[in-house]
Amino acid sequence: MTLRVRLVAALAAVLAVLLAGCGSGSDEPAPGAAAPGFPVTVDHAYGQTTIPDRPARVVTVGYNDVDYALALGTVPVGVRDFIGAFDETTRPWAQQALDGQQPQQVGGNEIDIEKVASLAPDLVLGVYSDMDRATFDRLSQIAPTVADPAGGPAPWQEQTRITARALGVPERGDQVVSDVEGRFAQARAANPQFAGKSVDVALVTSGEFYVLGQDDARTQFFSGLGLGVEPTTATLSSEQLGQLDAQGVAVLGVPPQAALANPVFANLPAVAQNRVAYVGEESSAVAGALGFTSPLSLPFLIDQVTPELARVYSQPGA
Repeated sequence: MTLRVRLVAALAAVLAVLLAGCGSGSDEPAPGAAAPGFPVTVDHAYGQTTIPDRPARVVTVGYNDVDYALALGTVPVGVRDFIGAFDETTRPWAQQALDGQQPQQVGGNEIDIEKVASLAPDLVLGVYSDMDRATFDRLSQIAPTVADPAGGPAPWQEQTRITARALGVPERGDQVVSDVEGRFAQARAANPQFAGKSVDVALVTSGEFYVLGQDDARTQFFSGLGLGVEPTTATLSSEQLGQLDAQGVAVLGVPPQAALANPVFANLPAVAQNRVAYVGEESSAVAGALGFTSPLSLPFLIDQVTPELARVYSQPGA
């Protein structure tokens, strides 16, 4: 073989290697292959659910799951109606993420399974849904379904990470949690008077008073500000309203005059000392934001409610 022939053969071999390398180095998945990071498996109350590929059509059947999906960059095709007087379609904290889209409703008090099926989802999220096993089994026949965590409702941080895992964006979930926790840290630093203090979160509805505890997601906002809350939710009769004896009281659900119509409440030391924050009627955006308690609504609450709480905890006796 001449020198010239040997050089041509060597060049051909090098070219073949280079071409092979270009073909194998593509970031595009092969036809039929799952997206990077998939499949993923998510634990929940009814076992485990494996999601084979990045979902494109997500239905949220949890009461607040839509906000978590939106915070992570996914607009669901179907959502569960928010239970209560607040019109969730107007919620200001979600409008940018919705980008003008209005997902179809798939039930309210009950999940409309037929409606879910009609939307042809490839993922059903019910991380805060309180679904029973029969509902989970039926939804799982439609698409991979993630139910509530085994230990009951998750803190907003955990719910964010569960949702992020299911959507295939765990790093984004961590960043969202970090960003919101950073907002809480700023609010605590700006209001050192919150440190070591407690708040009674009083819900008033249909004339009845309730003190909300850690078992109610709405108290997570107050805990995030460093304020202690009751361990469990309890109904308070008029004779028990004297138990609203924390350094501050936050009244939710009615305007001030409705709460003050109860003479026992009107004569509480907290009322006399101006240590009550009336944070929002049942149909208000603040009440809705507390109901969602999501990575989108919590920053809204920090902006809307913290100044009034700062006033309360600047009062003598607080």
